Amino acid sequence: MAAREERYTLILMQTAEAPPLALPRAAIHASMLPQSDAPPVEWRVTRGFVPYEAAVAEMEALAESIASGSACERVWLLEHPPIYTAGSSAKDEDLLEARFPVHRTGRGGQFTYHGPGQRVAYVMLDLTRRRRDVRAYVCALEDWLIATLAEFGVAGERRESRVGVWVTRGERSSGAGESPPEDKIAALGVRMRRWVSFHGIALNVAPDLTHFSGIAPCGVRQAHLGVTSLEDLGARADMGAVDAALRRSFERIFGPTADA
Repeated sequence: MAAREERYTLILMQTAEAPPLALPRAAIHASMLPQSDAPPVEWRVTRGFVPYEAAVAEMEALAESIASGSACERVWLLEHPPIYTAGSSAKDEDLLEARFPVHRTGRGGQFTYHGPGQRVAYVMLDLTRRRRDVRAYVCALEDWLIATLAEFGVAGERRESRVGVWVTRGERSSGAGESPPEDKIAALGVRMRRWVSFHGIALNVAPDLTHFSGIAPCGVRQAHLGVTSLEDLGARADMGAVDAALRRSFERIFGPTADA
């Protein structure tokens, strides 16, 4: 069962498409509140930069401990030094220029960038205590990001064919008959093992957006699709304010937290 559930998680994040006859993601009830007797989720914030390999090793070890019942659920907020990560469906041609180290990782998804000014949140939750539904979990992560962005006056949106959170850029003109410009502001990549999630989300607060030019982020190459950040959109938000908004929005969807 564990192998099958992990394989389904990876397929979902690779295709970003619903199985036949499935509800659109926007129609899924995304609450992932825990059982009434569950302890609060540990909330950890690490200052400075955490090397990617070290973070993944710690995250995977904790996910295993959560699955065995010897550790509490946790959300871990951090920043990485500049790095490109390749998910399970990454295509070599989407690495346009290896400007930074490249790490092949086990999460779902394709190529993405992590670096200073981007808030990464690794989310290690036991869905057995909540809801054994991978698509609902992905929707809940998207709802969490959309609610966080709303606190800064940014209208984040989901797209049925593209996992993540997007912003329509009305100020950038499109030609007649062309799709309106949209920029991605947050990425998702998750994996599930024994119904415990790991990996998570990456929200662009104030990264150097030129660092994304070395890859086709998440395989996106269409001319009207780009990458943005809170800073790029003119939102007044430092990392501390974003962390506080993330925590408030998380608790509405996933339940109480406590400092780790």
